[in-house]
Amino acid sequence: MERVTAGDAVYTDVRVARDGSAFYALRSSYLAPAEPVRVDLAAFLAQEEGRRTPVEPTLLRGPVPPPALPGTLVEVETPASDDVRVRAWLALPEGASAENPAPLALWVHGGPLGSWNTWSWRWNPWLLVAAGYAVLLPDPALSTGYGQDFVQRGWGAWGDKPFTDVMAVTDAVVARDDIDETRTGVMGGSFGGYMANWIAGHTDRFRAIVTHASLWALDQFGPTTDASFYWERELSPEAALENSPHRFVGDIRTPMLVVHGDKDYRVPIGEGLRLWYELLSKSGLPADADGKTVHRFLYFPDENHWVLTPEHAKVWYQVVLAFLAEHVLGVAPADDAYPGLPPVLG
Repeated sequence: MERVTAGDAVYTDVRVARDGSAFYALRSSYLAPAEPVRVDLAAFLAQEEGRRTPVEPTLLRGPVPPPALPGTLVEVETPASDDVRVRAWLALPEGASAENPAPLALWVHGGPLGSWNTWSWRWNPWLLVAAGYAVLLPDPALSTGYGQDFVQRGWGAWGDKPFTDVMAVTDAVVARDDIDETRTGVMGGSFGGYMANWIAGHTDRFRAIVTHASLWALDQFGPTTDASFYWERELSPEAALENSPHRFVGDIRTPMLVVHGDKDYRVPIGEGLRLWYELLSKSGLPADADGKTVHRFLYFPDENHWVLTPEHAKVWYQVVLAFLAEHVLGVAPADDAYPGLPPVLG
């Protein structure tokens, strides 16, 4: 097997030319959304066998130019707890420097079998970068693209190597002089939301946590998800209990924004409702006697595992950015920062 293309990108919709001299595809990465390219197979095959080097694709004209990015993207890598190296992307805002270090948003991907490997309009770090945040996108244990052994490091033990991998790469990034280690937050959806919940119960190093469509009580989640057959194979009852974030609710001392859609069948709404109730009643930051709380709950009655309606996506980012600004940056929220928030929770 030989690598044909140079650079870090994902290729889809591949079509080979009739004469076999080239192939055409859509290429995407965190530098650009999907764009059409041509790859010169003839030039690749003309190289000496056994010593071929990947070729750079030729960008073709698409319907629109790629969007201008509000910062730069760099790759970071660090040893994990067992000396396996963990890779991540770091999106940095323009002007981040030792004199002007950027606040950091740690964003954990879903899956858990997945990777931060291509552009997404739904989970897009550049919107946070435009607001001045550096965004860290790590690929911890269970991530794909690094071999089966890397997946196996976290199999059935979500709170172990996936957590320590995320913390190791975070430690490496906050040591940079262009990152402000005193202003950090965590974000994640689905499995990333699980990890956000796990982080909440195991460290208070972050100022804010955003948990979207997240797994909270794994014994409750397993039999109620629409893919229960899969999760019964993934986690035994004993492993589910051992790795369940709800057991550590009393140790949570970080403000949390809980986001959930009522029509989410992958991670049913009961996970979000139970998390919200236990944050207010059992966490280290419970609601006070008047029902006031630092936690927030953004509820979408007609969204599913993802927030797909464009207007709802705007609300999602508005609330997330307001919550991060309030707790990570210390900026008082505007009156309309949290749409529909009852006064008793304000």
